[in-house]
Amino acid sequence: MRQIEVDDFRRDRLLAALALIVGAAFCLALPFALQAGAEFFLPLTAAIVISIALVPLLEWLERRSVPSGLAAFLSLAGFLMIVNAALAIIVVPATGWFARIPESIPRIQSNLAPLIDFYSSLQRFVDRTLMSVASGTEATAQAVAAQAPSSVVDYFISAAPAAAIQLFFAVLVIFFFLAGWTRLRRGTIRRRGSFDGAMQTARVIQNVVDATADYLATITIINAILGLVVSLLLWALGMPSPFMWGGIVSLCNFVPYLGPIVAAVLLGLGGLMTFDAVGFALLPALIFIGVHLVEANLVTPLVLGRRLTINPLLILVSLSFWGWVWGTPGALLAVPLLLILQTILHSTGTPDLGGFLFERGTLTATDEMRDRLNRTKGESDG
Repeated sequence: MRQIEVDDFRRDRLLAALALIVGAAFCLALPFALQAGAEFFLPLTAAIVISIALVPLLEWLERRSVPSGLAAFLSLAGFLMIVNAALAIIVVPATGWFARIPESIPRIQSNLAPLIDFYSSLQRFVDRTLMSVASGTEATAQAVAAQAPSSVVDYFISAAPAAAIQLFFAVLVIFFFLAGWTRLRRGTIRRRGSFDGAMQTARVIQNVVDATADYLATITIINAILGLVVSLLLWALGMPSPFMWGGIVSLCNFVPYLGPIVAAVLLGLGGLMTFDAVGFALLPALIFIGVHLVEANLVTPLVLGRRLTINPLLILVSLSFWGWVWGTPGALLAVPLLLILQTILHSTGTPDLGGFLFERGTLTATDEMRDRLNRTKGESDG
């Protein structure tokens, strides 16, 4: 029987330390790689998250003897129809609102005049800033005009080819992911070397699918109802395009904490563009804030329950991280990605970094520890 020596501990600890260093370096480099390759990684990640959320619908169709390819096509088509309907509700009216901004500036200024007069120092600061901008050199103005698009249409024309390619790539990834999901899952489980490993893999896959699909489906329904309630209240108030504002509210509410703030600001701006009295103009934002408080503190915790509860600090960290890496799309993906990672860690167990660093983190072993391990190994061999 081979004895366990101190050199064995040195070698094992050294390999573990090297693995930890390489893992730390990978984690530090990963955000910059994701940011630099956003044109590839962003649509790929979004497509994978959407595909995982569509798996229950795919499996429901397959259980009714629908072929995998057709089930994948139907799932993707249904998702695209819902997205296109939502975008049509938001984008088409929003174009008209954007076109009205120049002619609405006098009304906004009139509504805000009492506040600006009250803060006279702020008014003087704004005047001085506008005068300094207006008296800038012509060369500077030409340089800025050459660098920035002259309109939103120019921006979309310049960005459309890349966006269309990324969208097409994401759609293909979703379709082929769903079409091959059943074979991929079975192959992953069968490749495990033991029955326990296969069962653990199957449990992790199922937990990830269930948690992601349940969260996204529940949040989508809650946000849709929130948008509908806000739309009806704005319609009763006489706000133009109430369903557009409801769609904006629903979309912004997918981003925790920051999204509702953006929605309230946009509603406040829309109210200032629509109504003459500043008190009446702020009602749309106040209506949304009141409905959102009820949704966030009563409806969402009651519906989601404790099973899908995520630590608010982790949500803020995830929003900051993915927002820094991919901007607004990253913020929309932050919570689903955090939920997937949390589900995997809960199913597989967290890495024992504490035990490695403190309990078993030395590069040498005492004689007592070596003898105890040798006795244990001898008993197991016997």
